[in-house]
Amino acid sequence: MGHNILLVTDDRETKELLMLHLNSNGFTVDIAENEEMFNVCFGHQKTNLILIDMMMKSLNIYELIRVIRLNSNLPIILIADKENDANRILGLNLGADACVIKPYNPLEVIAEVQAMLRRYYELGCGGRIPGETMVLRVGELVLDTEAFVLRKNGNVLSLTSAELKILAKLMRSPKRVFTKTQLCECINGRYYENDDRTMMVHISNIRAKIEDDPANPKYIKTVRGFGYKIDSDD
Repeated sequence: MGHNILLVTDDRETKELLMLHLNSNGFTVDIAENEEMFNVCFGHQKTNLILIDMMMKSLNIYELIRVIRLNSNLPIILIADKENDANRILGLNLGADACVIKPYNPLEVIAEVQAMLRRYYELGCGGRIPGETMVLRVGELVLDTEAFVLRKNGNVLSLTSAELKILAKLMRSPKRVFTKTQLCECINGRYYENDDRTMMVHISNIRAKIEDDPANPKYIKTVRGFGYKIDSDD
């Protein structure tokens, strides 16, 4: 059975182009052109992934992302203007998982959607390897890769699906250094030119949520010139 995509846009060209390609690739598409339509679709339809056009004029996109994240960890992909880098980074900070930059090839959007859905659903919300230990532990952090829930000292921490995927990758191999490219691939399956900064945003957000002192991280360490690793001072 195909997945259902909630496309949030009020631009006719974007709507027609993406609906055509999503439908032809087996996806069912719901369209939300305003807040009322979004509430109906998000509240009553079976949504598997949300695709948001950041150029919308009829919705506060940032508030929309906050609302989604308060109620769900569904994958969110943004469509952003190349010239407005600050908006893209803010969207990621608020909880979006990935971003496609305009002008784009619609086939790029399809590939991004397919990769995100594959990692979120088919691979157990973050790429759980068949037969692996379902609970990963590093210090006070405990990640249940079956339920895809992170706890610290028994308390559940609220992370986005992209952040949980990055943590799962790191926690499977404590002390191993992963490049930004490798961490990007665990989310998207591919490496984009702008993903260096995207990964820095994700790492900063994760530290803000899991570290007692994000400026002096105990868990996620930066290895200059290489990437990141997870460790514990315990």
